[in-house]
Amino acid sequence: MTGSHKAAPERGAGGRTARGRRRKRSRLRVAALISVPLIVLLTAGVGWGYLRLNGNISTFDADGISASRPPAALSGQNVLVIGSDSRSGDNAKLGGGSGDVGRSDTAFLLHVYADHRHAVAVSIPRDTLVDIPPCRLPDGTWTQPQTNAMFNSAFSVGLTAQGNPACVQNTVEQLSGLRVDHTVVVDFEGFSTMTSVIGGIRVCVPKDVYQGDLNPNRGSRGGLIFAKGPQTVSGRKALDYVRIRHGIGDGSDIGRIQRQQAFVSSLIKKVKDEGLSPTTLLPLADAATRSLTVDPGLGSAEKLISFAMSLKNVDLHNTKFITLPWRYQGARVAIVHPDADALWAAIRADRTLDGKDARGEGAGSASASPSATGPVSGAGISVAVYNGTTVTGLAAHAADILRGDDFTVTRTATAPLQDHTSTVIEYGPGGQDQAATLARVFPGAQLRSATAPGISVTLGLDYAATVPSPGASAPTALSSAVPTALPSEVAGKARSADDDPCSNLSYG
Repeated sequence: MTGSHKAAPERGAGGRTARGRRRKRSRLRVAALISVPLIVLLTAGVGWGYLRLNGNISTFDADGISASRPPAALSGQNVLVIGSDSRSGDNAKLGGGSGDVGRSDTAFLLHVYADHRHAVAVSIPRDTLVDIPPCRLPDGTWTQPQTNAMFNSAFSVGLTAQGNPACVQNTVEQLSGLRVDHTVVVDFEGFSTMTSVIGGIRVCVPKDVYQGDLNPNRGSRGGLIFAKGPQTVSGRKALDYVRIRHGIGDGSDIGRIQRQQAFVSSLIKKVKDEGLSPTTLLPLADAATRSLTVDPGLGSAEKLISFAMSLKNVDLHNTKFITLPWRYQGARVAIVHPDADALWAAIRADRTLDGKDARGEGAGSASASPSATGPVSGAGISVAVYNGTTVTGLAAHAADILRGDDFTVTRTATAPLQDHTSTVIEYGPGGQDQAATLARVFPGAQLRSATAPGISVTLGLDYAATVPSPGASAPTALSSAVPTALPSEVAGKARSADDDPCSNLSYG
């Protein structure tokens, strides 16, 4: 983590400080809080008149963000939250280890829906096997892509104490098909300090926990850290709570994720219940802005304020936490398809976990279609169409619709693999803008760059679900490409921010 400082107060007419002139602006009330770092961002927005936040904020190098990215959403936002467990600097006394390489044991992607009243945080287990795209090294060179790599290794690419948040962002964008609007990194010390400032968080422990559970290399059970049941934790104890893995449930990272989700839910509830005031916000904002590393898009007080206010209407019950569908693959975690694909597709289409349309007021069923943002013109765009499913006639159906929008269809064929759950658009060098136009015809499609020239669309089961059965009238647009409710085994595992803190704490 880079160092930070606070600028001296600016003096104005009559000897008043700029801080004093801005004091009246601090009466804004922010209702909905999303996560530990995002709560911090919200509080920073309220208390910015008391702090020189610009001097506190650290940003990471945006040069490492890939040029090949999913298209930006028309509304709503995606925020990647990374927990860094680097043992460097002041973190060494809290991390229980040593070393100067930044590591990440916690990450989730927060999607704030377009209606700004719903949000979902998708936790990605650290041991998940994923493909890591090329990532930028400290010397400016780029790595080769990795396949079947552990997700948390993306943060360590380059072997620096600060970690590589841009590499994690690239990986999550490729994995989800969602463009990450902002990335936030919070470290051990920052997390510990913030929980102390807020006065502790109410949590629940499913069984007695001892020192040996926190550090299995200890060689003995050690003293009692947490007694079974509800309790309030802050500082080092709060950090121990969210880090502990062994001795509860099956000792897996999956169980730890569930307790972390319960912790963040409890934190959200406490801040909202107690309300926000300058007295409580000042120390929290101070601790926050000196403890976070953010992307350049959040690198100023003004940007933090704008982002914070966009979250004010998200309430507790509509804030959901879910873990990316998974299964064990030996000692690692594999993503379960098609469940994970359905989850990402629903989020891309702004559907909540229970299938509700959360695209915003006035967005009817047609708003997912091209007509919602004006007619699509495919003039001058050539597209090859492939059927990535076993549904007969799918490529021909899509080709007819594309020709109606003036696209030139160069080929229709069956894809080499017919197991595609989600529709994928691939584009060659210089084809990103044309691919984005094509994506308006296929809401929720994933965009991927390719080395070969040209543009192709491989149709998945999400598109097949929109095709009418024989004899039915064909849709005039692909508005029904928006997925409905997720399978119950996926949606049923979600936690709401207002759930009982003692519920669903352990896997296994």
